[in-house]
Amino acid sequence: MLAHSGVVPSSCRRTKVRSIVMSAEAVRNVTDTKQEMKDHNLVDEPIRLSASKFVRYEKRPVKGTDGRAVSGLYNAWITLDNPAQFNSYNTEMVKAVILAFRAASVARDVVAVVFTGTGDKAFCTGGNTQEYAEYYAGNPQEYRGYMRLFNDMVSAILACDKPVICRVNGMRIGGGQEIGMACDFSVAQDLARFGQAGPKHGSAPIGGATDFLPVVIGSERAMVACVLCEPFSAHEAYFMGILTDIVPALKVDGKFIANPLVETSRVTDEYGRLVFGKSKTGDALKSGQELMKRGAVDLGLLDEKVESLCTKLLYTFPECTTKTIEELRKPKLDAWNRNKENSRAWLALNMMTEARAGFRAFNEGSKDTGREVDFITLRRALAANAKWDDSLTDAILPGAAERRTLVAGLPWTDAATAAR
Repeated sequence: MLAHSGVVPSSCRRTKVRSIVMSAEAVRNVTDTKQEMKDHNLVDEPIRLSASKFVRYEKRPVKGTDGRAVSGLYNAWITLDNPAQFNSYNTEMVKAVILAFRAASVARDVVAVVFTGTGDKAFCTGGNTQEYAEYYAGNPQEYRGYMRLFNDMVSAILACDKPVICRVNGMRIGGGQEIGMACDFSVAQDLARFGQAGPKHGSAPIGGATDFLPVVIGSERAMVACVLCEPFSAHEAYFMGILTDIVPALKVDGKFIANPLVETSRVTDEYGRLVFGKSKTGDALKSGQELMKRGAVDLGLLDEKVESLCTKLLYTFPECTTKTIEELRKPKLDAWNRNKENSRAWLALNMMTEARAGFRAFNEGSKDTGREVDFITLRRALAANAKWDDSLTDAILPGAAERRTLVAGLPWTDAATAAR
């Protein structure tokens, strides 16, 4: 009868207390044991740290539900630190990212990985176009070697033994979008822009976008994103399922407000077409631009959201979490592993033709001339069976038509009118 009365005998209470004490002592004994552990890193830490000054790796204490740091446990922060070039990555940075993800993956005291960029303008805009234009353009065998490194970087993210969170601190474009989508979670500040740059700038987005986007958002939306290269807002990315969450980043008069440049107050227009997250126009856009001038960007809410996600991951079984993530990565991994090698070969060969022209155009162009090739001249030349040589490349670079008319002694405006 006592067993059903809700009263616990004193002997049972003593046994329970002893069990708790013994469990605590057992944990202390395990953690205090100075057992020699194998190092599973690829290189020693000094070598990893010297790989690139533009990639930072640091361990920050993970926080418990009470908001206080948990002793002995950390999140690994991997930061692209090249803000002057919108955190684009060069060859040395790619190698440093690979080594950083391996270090985070094998660190026994790391709960989660946070992958981000410096500043509030860009997470990453992809490969460094200056390096592409000045070294890799016209050098396919070298670019093939570079793409081995790039592929290994994407694979390092997809194979990380810890959950990977992309902290989207700014625009995530081109290759930046691809390495961002390789992550398990993405949390963005809502001023960030997303998209691909491939066919507009001489490449194809086959470094992950054509593999990941159809899985995440469907083939039609992936087609629009990858072929037309039209950027989209954080709100659109969130609506499509590319992001785990978004937070406001603009503070006006001390209060956070949603991105004033995009539509957030309605989902559809009067015809039922989606407008949520689309860029505003007319007077609404002007009002939004005025708010942007008055406000200041503050990433405090982004950091809070990222820390909150890391805390949630803290309170899970680590091996069960890793296995769950491994299974959920499989659709992306299947597409990635199926295509990455032939994609690498094609991208290398493309450096002799369209990529050579596209990357030079972006690197050598300006605000006045634009940073895209003359697509009409290119298509007309190819329709006439012109060969891809230096003269064709030079003829389609930004400002080429203007240079030709000036050489001929014609006013630029007259020549442009005549061409039309």
